[in-house]
Amino acid sequence: MSALPRIVITGIGLTAPNGNSLAEYRANLLAGKARIAEIDVRYMGKHPAGVCDFEATRHQKRKEIKNGTRAGSVAIYCAREAVTNAGVDWAAMDKARVGVYVGITEHGNVETENEVYAISQFGYDTKYWTHHHNPRTVANNPAGEVTMNMGITGPHYTIGAACAAGNAGLIQAAQMLQLGEVDFALAGGVSESIHTFGIYAGFKNQGALGHHADPNKVSRPFDKDRNGIVISEGGALYTLERLDDALARGANIIAEIAGWCINSDSTDAVLPNPERQAQAVDIALKRAGMKPQDIHIVSTHATATTLGDIQEMTALRKIFADCPDTHINNTKSYIGHCMGAAGALELAGNLPSFHDLVVHPTINVENLDPECAHPGLVINEPKRVSKVDTILNNSFGMLGINSVLIVKRYRA
Repeated sequence: MSALPRIVITGIGLTAPNGNSLAEYRANLLAGKARIAEIDVRYMGKHPAGVCDFEATRHQKRKEIKNGTRAGSVAIYCAREAVTNAGVDWAAMDKARVGVYVGITEHGNVETENEVYAISQFGYDTKYWTHHHNPRTVANNPAGEVTMNMGITGPHYTIGAACAAGNAGLIQAAQMLQLGEVDFALAGGVSESIHTFGIYAGFKNQGALGHHADPNKVSRPFDKDRNGIVISEGGALYTLERLDDALARGANIIAEIAGWCINSDSTDAVLPNPERQAQAVDIALKRAGMKPQDIHIVSTHATATTLGDIQEMTALRKIFADCPDTHINNTKSYIGHCMGAAGALELAGNLPSFHDLVVHPTINVENLDPECAHPGLVINEPKRVSKVDTILNNSFGMLGINSVLIVKRYRA
């Protein structure tokens, strides 16, 4: 049996609350610059939120933006920027051999809430309900909007994997490339969650919605005084190719996909299970042919919830107990929780470490929780290291879905 083809990342497009390109985003991570705003949430007043300010009209007409969705606009912006970054001859590409795999936490709630509110102003007369509602709310919408905008006729999926979805999108793309179903893939995750009051109300009633006098300090994973998440929007999509195809066109190879795992806790809808998380990390390492000591950066999922952070660090201590060259960081402390985009954005923030050999820190840690302590944690200040050849990216979601993705520096 022949070996499966190697899969590589050749382009990145993103929008985050603190940057609309990888260069801007990375600079703010190294400078310790969070960018969290306060927004008016319907029925709930002001709450912290990670808000993106990308230029949607760069890639869409105003009518397309009006008729589509915010998640679709995020996905289109990221996809177009990724293709440009990849340096591919898009006009010459066979669009029937391009796949689009976009992870999301939820989709359709924003549009449904808005439409229900709109008809409430007219005595709930459904003649005021928009005829755009159905295409806006179908689950495949964000990926579908990308295909329509870019003329892609290959397969598209929107992958519902809660907050594990960014990794799940990349994993699906890698598998489809290995199977030969497509020759080029756009994959990652997006989120429009700040535009639905339901998610705010749900987290608030769970006691998981963070608060602080300074919005930029609300998200503080591993800090003893953390009190919950910041809901954010954003997106990161990557171009993925088989290695031979990337080399044939002289592509700049950003990283190689090394291993992955998706599993399920099967224990609780909200509370994570550290045994299953550790199992997912262990399986991903085995698939990558690596030992824990081979990992140089662990990008944590930690959301700044009291139990969630502890459970993840419990899992990581089990795996990385004797790994002096493994450094652990977190990106939600800068941008909040970007839900379906979280894993994809957090991976992107760490990829430049392959070249600059700097690990960006978790910020806002004023009083480290002893139950989250680990010798490898990088806190408040960037850390220059001697080697970064591998990154392990954790993303976990509700209903106990766990995703782990390992990428490595490309070597011929």
